Amino acid sequence: MSDKQYDLVVIGGGPGGYVAAIRAAQLGMTTACVEGRGSLGGTCLNIGCIPSKALLQSSEKFADATKHFAEHGIKVDGVALDLPAMMGRKDKVVKNLTGGIEFLFKKNKVDYIKGWGSIPAAGSVKVALADGGEKVLQTKSILIATGSESTPLPGVETDEKQVVTSTGALSLDKVPEHLVVIGAGVIGLEMGSVWSRLGAKVTVVEFLDRILPGMDAEIAKQTQRVLTKQGLKFKLGTKVTGAANGKSGVKLTLEPAKGGDAEEMEAAVVLVAIGRRPFTEGLGLKELGVAMDNRGFIQVDGHYQTSVPGIYAIGDCVPGPMLAHKAEEDGVVAVERMAGQSSHVDYNMVPGVVYTWPEVAGVGKTEEQLKEEGVDYRVGKFPFTANSRAQAVGDTDGVVKVLADKRTDKVLGVHILGPLAGDILAEAVTVMEFGGSAEDIARTCHSHPGMGEAVKEAALAVDGRAIHI
Repeated sequence: MSDKQYDLVVIGGGPGGYVAAIRAAQLGMTTACVEGRGSLGGTCLNIGCIPSKALLQSSEKFADATKHFAEHGIKVDGVALDLPAMMGRKDKVVKNLTGGIEFLFKKNKVDYIKGWGSIPAAGSVKVALADGGEKVLQTKSILIATGSESTPLPGVETDEKQVVTSTGALSLDKVPEHLVVIGAGVIGLEMGSVWSRLGAKVTVVEFLDRILPGMDAEIAKQTQRVLTKQGLKFKLGTKVTGAANGKSGVKLTLEPAKGGDAEEMEAAVVLVAIGRRPFTEGLGLKELGVAMDNRGFIQVDGHYQTSVPGIYAIGDCVPGPMLAHKAEEDGVVAVERMAGQSSHVDYNMVPGVVYTWPEVAGVGKTEEQLKEEGVDYRVGKFPFTANSRAQAVGDTDGVVKVLADKRTDKVLGVHILGPLAGDILAEAVTVMEFGGSAEDIARTCHSHPGMGEAVKEAALAVDGRAIHI
């Protein structure tokens, strides 16, 4: 039994949990963070966002050297892939960042407790310590930030060798001859891009008749064309009903989503990337009476408090976008509200990014949503082929799309396929947070030559007055 009384114990050291712990400490709360993985940063830093971006960057450089340097007048002979070195770099990036969070904990006087936490009762957290033994923490409030895990696919059993989740796909020891990706969402397209660039034949199988569900349909369609041009193959409107592992690979059974004859497809490796689900196993939530929905998401009120007073939850294990930056915002607002502040998050303004190349990014309403809601709107589009910076660097695939209210000109959504889309989208997020108009973007001076000028031109195009097209 610990004799220290905490104001807050956070269970989970991912983006939501560690940020919440640091912010709580800044607000004067005595804070501890319990994490069982052995390193901080959660899925994002350890087996998700960060290692995947490291491999995306490395594989992009390899693709540039083998396919694109000649366009710039650079002749390279004997380019070879050193996969162990590439994986080593990825692991180093992860180690540096997770170690950085430990430093931030020490700086902010957050107690980092290594072990798996459970909640025997409100005000108490039991920790099965990583180095053995058990410890019980007494606390005024508990914040659950345990994140999510890969959603399994019935009939397809993962072994992280031949049939892998994103975790296994980040650590393959050789380039598979044929990688089949089940799911055309963010994870599937990003990891498919990595291994395609490194030499794998990649086939993406998707149950729906489109890729990137939830993103603007026009942008998604253009993204599919670009990725097809890069070598990825797509099999849409198809469901996977079974997988049989063998010495030479995996034999998949496929069927049309709308019904029809089954067929088989062989792969060296299969990546199951159909989504993620809340990870709350072992916390003891059912025994406590914490309300959850039928998909396992913890139900919370406007203060992120669960149905049990004193127990709060944030991030991937509560409803909303399952994104690291959303979890961070949840964490900050949750502890600020505990401290009596009136912070809030506008979940209509949470950006989403796919880090393929070109990148795909969007915020706000899609065109399909506006039509469904009966909103009168105007559209402004500007292609990167007409952007001078894109021409200079040789990245001209893609378009910026601005959706604005027809009467007020208020920006309702911005969707981008193009180079550095995730970065240049930030301008639109800021404008939309302030309730700004397309005219506000159009009248803002943008540096030249810059990718951001495409956003300005798309905003001008809302009013039919784009200059460079």
